[in-house]
Amino acid sequence: MTMVGEANPGTAGGSDTRLLRPVLFTMLATALFLSGMHFLHGTDYVGGDNDDVMRLVQIRDLMAGQGWFDMTQYRLGLEGGTPMHWSRLIDVPLANLIGLFSIFMDTRDAEAAALFVWPLVLLAPLFVGIAAAGRNLGDRPGMLVALFLGAFFVIAHSRFRPGAIDHHNVQMALIMLVMAGITDPRLSRVWSVTAGVAAALAIAIGAETMPIVAIGCAAMAVLWAWMGRPAMQAASTFGLSFAATLACCFYLLTPPAAYGTVACDAFSGGIYLLGTAGGAVLFFLAALSSDQTRLVRFAGLAVGGVLVAGAAVFIVPGCLQSPLADLDPMLRTMWLDRVTEARSVVSQVKFSPENLAGFYAVPVIALMVCAWQVRRGERRWQNLCFAAVIAVAFLISLVQVRGSVFANLLAIVPLSAIIAEKQVLYRRDNRFGRAAVQYLLLAVISIQFVWSVGGALVVDGVDSVKTHSTTAEETREKCDAAGNFDSLAAEPPGVVSAVSNLGSDILRFTPHRVLSAPYHRNQGGMLTQLQIAMGSAHDAEAFIRGSGVTLVAFCATDPEAKDIVRTYPESFYAMLAEGRTPGFLEPVADASDNPIRLYRVVN
Repeated sequence: MTMVGEANPGTAGGSDTRLLRPVLFTMLATALFLSGMHFLHGTDYVGGDNDDVMRLVQIRDLMAGQGWFDMTQYRLGLEGGTPMHWSRLIDVPLANLIGLFSIFMDTRDAEAAALFVWPLVLLAPLFVGIAAAGRNLGDRPGMLVALFLGAFFVIAHSRFRPGAIDHHNVQMALIMLVMAGITDPRLSRVWSVTAGVAAALAIAIGAETMPIVAIGCAAMAVLWAWMGRPAMQAASTFGLSFAATLACCFYLLTPPAAYGTVACDAFSGGIYLLGTAGGAVLFFLAALSSDQTRLVRFAGLAVGGVLVAGAAVFIVPGCLQSPLADLDPMLRTMWLDRVTEARSVVSQVKFSPENLAGFYAVPVIALMVCAWQVRRGERRWQNLCFAAVIAVAFLISLVQVRGSVFANLLAIVPLSAIIAEKQVLYRRDNRFGRAAVQYLLLAVISIQFVWSVGGALVVDGVDSVKTHSTTAEETREKCDAAGNFDSLAAEPPGVVSAVSNLGSDILRFTPHRVLSAPYHRNQGGMLTQLQIAMGSAHDAEAFIRGSGVTLVAFCATDPEAKDIVRTYPESFYAMLAEGRTPGFLEPVADASDNPIRLYRVVN
């Protein structure tokens, strides 16, 4: 069995400079399209996800002087704030972009410019990774098809649109660079270092990528154990660069007092120790045992793996389960189960069956293609690597649908290789025959958007996929429209009770502290807010006064508020929805078209 070296040396083994022109063209074309859509249909310079808004709030706090190691969001939750688990590695470039643009424009415009540029800049590493991986599996034709499908993927998703500053777009670009590196048929030092650095950065930015990165690291280790001396340079440079980057990130991002802390939802001491140990084991094995027999190499790798796994059980036993396993049952029922990206496949069948095909179809097809290619003996190593990583991302998506974005992204590469192969056959035959039908069919079913639209049509009918431009009135009717917070911002700084969906926007547009926003580390604030909303007026008053709330912001059209009113018809929120005001509140006059009703707490 040939693991590497099956690629045409004139294509996959050629100079990386041959990537630049198609990558540059794809990046510019995609950026122009996204920019045009943003200017035509955008209503805000910040992305539509709560995480985009909260990231901006965190960056503002950093630029205002909050400590480098201080990740507490002091205006979120109960008194004392909420420790966030996001990385400064994302804050720094954005803060610097804002600072750069603020030389030429006011603060708001500088923020808008920075948030416009950042996601588009990330298209460069993403498309470089897609192009290199596509070339590794399908030579130049595969690379071109991969770039085409990659552009479709980017356009269909919101992660790279102007304003999207959550860390997931960075992670997606890094994971694709990892895959490009570990499937490089030349086993070049440059790509091995790139893969090692990208893998470490992906973990340092967000712990949710650890399973995918772990499989990538294991793949490189298995490749070395199989090949020995030919893979020594690639394995050793990957292991060393991975361990060194993790070390740099750990000491850069972690205060000395927290070196021994173990956090399962963030990059912390436990993850650092295990990661650097794994990288070091691979480095030393490759450096010292590459000339040993294959059996000895696999035995050494097995011993190293057992040691690292044993250390994981000892150092981070709690991290072997979901980081949300300890979530309060009320929060699981009233919040997490209603978050689309946190749903399991079972919940997806129950609540949104029209989305199933869009989330799961393309990765399944990609796994079948990888299996077929391996059986044919076509670039076995590269297809095995992608099959393993896609399978892990797919399994994650069965538990939480958010994993599907990685599975669908990674699926692009093996699908591009088979599409390119059928394209070559079709052109060679020069007629509309079997190869042409296979080529067109594969091209269509490899686009996630096709499955998303198809699922909606099958389940909900034609009306479900009709779109229309959002009017100014419709924008105003949304609870989180920017102008709806003006009256709240004008109130003296205090503590606001509002549904979690409004929490990030309240922090962005006002000086207040807010009890709730959709972040699992703020369990105390979220539970207090739910007790206020779901309880009787008497109970709500007790929780409001006990938590120091000075303002209540109620939006009857918010999904969370509507669910509470429907489920608890005698609740405080049901009372507000009926237009009744309890004695401990006084209404704040506001524009009649503002969907947010604001109340002051009467002392």
